[in-house]
Amino acid sequence: MKQTRILLFFLAFNLVFLGTAQAQEQIQWMKFEEAIAANAKNPKMILVDVYTDWCSWCKKMDKNTYLNQAIIKQLNEDFYFIKLNAETKDSIFFDNKMFTYQAQYKVNELALALLNGQMSYPSTVFLDEKFALLTVVPGYLTPKDLSPILTYFGKNFHLKMKWEEFIKTNSEK
Repeated sequence: MKQTRILLFFLAFNLVFLGTAQAQEQIQWMKFEEAIAANAKNPKMILVDVYTDWCSWCKKMDKNTYLNQAIIKQLNEDFYFIKLNAETKDSIFFDNKMFTYQAQYKVNELALALLNGQMSYPSTVFLDEKFALLTVVPGYLTPKDLSPILTYFGKNFHLKMKWEEFIKTNSEK
């Protein structure tokens, strides 16, 4: 009898735990081509996470920042989110140009163009709804670091005020 109750407890616990895990939001990852198509129907800001497979800080950002539920909510609400492996050998068609892998630099031309040759991983690239470059933020970002940047661009504060004014205004609240 006692074993049956213990078994039922563990079954109920697993159902609750698994149900909670499944209810969590996830980032809606896209490829450039998918973001372009989605943006044509419903314009949003674009965030490009430029990473490499060997980058330990990129992996840490994936685990700590991009699994954070508040960050996921902000991204899904205001952005199309693209993960770009800087070393991908896949050709990518973007902005009426085919970007290819450049063996001499061990990088895809698109990553080279987005980062303006400053190859730092991870780097977070912000593009507006028309795919114009707004800024590049190099390095690892915690959820606390990334959240105000997402608000600044995602809610179009960048059209009304400079970053310094935004930070000053929002840190006083």
